[in-house]
Amino acid sequence: MGSFKLSFTLQVCFLILATVHTNHAQNSQQDYLDAHNAARAQVSVGNMVWNATVATYAQNYANQRIGDCNLIHSQGPYGENLAEGSGDFTGTTAVNLWVDEKTNYDHSTNTCASGQVCGHYTQVVWHNSDQLGCARVQCTNNGGWFIICSYYPPGNILGQSPF
Repeated sequence: MGSFKLSFTLQVCFLILATVHTNHAQNSQQDYLDAHNAARAQVSVGNMVWNATVATYAQNYANQRIGDCNLIHSQGPYGENLAEGSGDFTGTTAVNLWVDEKTNYDHSTNTCASGQVCGHYTQVVWHNSDQLGCARVQCTNNGGWFIICSYYPPGNILGQSPF
């Protein structure tokens, strides 16, 4: 009976660890960097690196949005992309949503398609933005997720091309 209890306890511990790992999957610093750098590589822009100061700023702002999940920009010193989602909405999912705007961007004219959004994509691939910090919080009002990525130096400078 003792070995059954030990085996059961080990199985429970394994399940807890697996659940914790799953919850953090696609939300690590490296996950955010990998998703950004994959998009940047497609347009021959150098990799981003993680910046702890920028990440702290992102986390502090995410904490301010935790009660409402509203997609309101911080008006801070960094470039910024925001996303909100429910269920298993990960940081990688958010970055991929921004990158999906690529279809709305015309590089030859440096414009978005009429009535479409592409500024999140252009910030992801902005050639001078080489430092990144992101944060993700679960909102208390609806259980959804608020995700922010902040970029240094900021991109989307009027009249300039992202790459």
